[in-house]
Amino acid sequence: MNDKLNIKAYLDADERKDLLRLLTAGSVDDGKSTLIGRLLFDSKKLYDDQLTALERDSKRVGNAGDNIDYALLLDGLKAEREEGITIDVAYRYFSTNRRKFIIADTPGHEQYTRNMITGGSTANLAIILIDARKGVITQTRRHTFLVSLLGIKHIVLAVNKMDLVDFNKEVFDAIVSDYLTLTDHLGIEDVTCFPLSARDGDNVVEKSERTPWYTGPALLDFLETVPIHSDRNYHDFRYPVQYVLRPDLNFRGFCGKVSSGIVHVGDEVMALPSLKRSHVKSIVTYEGQLQEAFPPQSVCLTLEDEIDISRGEMIVNPDNLPNIGRHFTTMLVWMDEEPMDTSKQFFLKHNTNMTRASIAAIRHRIDVNTFARKEGEAFQLNEIGQVDILTAKTLFFDSYADNRQTGAFILIDPITNNTSAVGMILSPLDERALENNLVPTLDLKKLRIGQEHYEAIETAVKDLARQGLEGIIKP
Repeated sequence: MNDKLNIKAYLDADERKDLLRLLTAGSVDDGKSTLIGRLLFDSKKLYDDQLTALERDSKRVGNAGDNIDYALLLDGLKAEREEGITIDVAYRYFSTNRRKFIIADTPGHEQYTRNMITGGSTANLAIILIDARKGVITQTRRHTFLVSLLGIKHIVLAVNKMDLVDFNKEVFDAIVSDYLTLTDHLGIEDVTCFPLSARDGDNVVEKSERTPWYTGPALLDFLETVPIHSDRNYHDFRYPVQYVLRPDLNFRGFCGKVSSGIVHVGDEVMALPSLKRSHVKSIVTYEGQLQEAFPPQSVCLTLEDEIDISRGEMIVNPDNLPNIGRHFTTMLVWMDEEPMDTSKQFFLKHNTNMTRASIAAIRHRIDVNTFARKEGEAFQLNEIGQVDILTAKTLFFDSYADNRQTGAFILIDPITNNTSAVGMILSPLDERALENNLVPTLDLKKLRIGQEHYEAIETAVKDLARQGLEGIIKP
């Protein structure tokens, strides 16, 4: 009986562990896959058959001589093992007594920037690896910029291969100083630095005797204790409706995931875009009813009043509304092999909402290696810049800096169904900006019309801008 109670208590405690999502990034051959492999190996999170396969593969295709090649735990593709590099994002799941982890091992090559964006889109923390022999290089700057763009609040600087510089404290301090200058420029505040040897395991799971000058914790100890609860937005209640549940005549609930904020039974809420108000009658889950819900819980809300709410609409706090509109400026990462075509209409997926959209203007592109702005031109694969987006349907959004859940979207090619781009919303644009984008396209010389006709057309375009985009974006 006691054994059953102990097992149940263990499972209950394991269920209550919080989850840390993290990614590794760095230049080619900085040791990203080796670090994660060593983390899994030293924390005793590998099964016997995995260890046997690792030892066999290390002798057959490994790149660590007679030693175990821990990178093979992550690099599963044939091309990755042949070339000794990471090509696609590899996810690994493990847990310790204090926390669960999902690790995304992302590629270091510049051509795989979109893979890093994918791996970091849900991450709470990023581990930026640096080769101690090379210091801060262009790839380091690029990956740090991408991490700041994704809104990841915690960065671990892992100065790897310290064994190749004899664990020299001066080398480590110089790299840390250079890197902190970079993060200060990007406005990143939480940076923790570690001297590591991923191959030998120094300061990965256990403190190393070869770095007596380092007084901080081992990497795993830090990952188990870094606070992430405050990273979520618990202030702005946003509940995108995913599904309307109507099993019988006596129940009508709105299913979805709490994107941000907290909702309680009895709270007054508002439905968007109808602006109808009601109160929360109950919060229903599979396990039973709750008195409150918070991110990232998936629940079903029932309301006191009968309000027509459909998929794609949003339930919010009436005293704390998101931006409501069809026109906004955003940072865009181009993910498609096909170059950007500004004349094309895309599908825009924002939470549970889907609408047609077009790129109204390209403000500038950003050189991710130097952070310099370039003149606005059509984006190529992996290019990043600031653009204005027009949508055919009203969206309910926040800036990405305030709310990662309601400030992000993707553009989908309507023909190939490929993800063309991912976007991080900066701010809404008003109708005057919409008019300014549209009216200058009317060139008198090109149209070859008289002034009186031009003024009539200009007035018509402004009217369309005020009314919305139904007359501008074709269905």
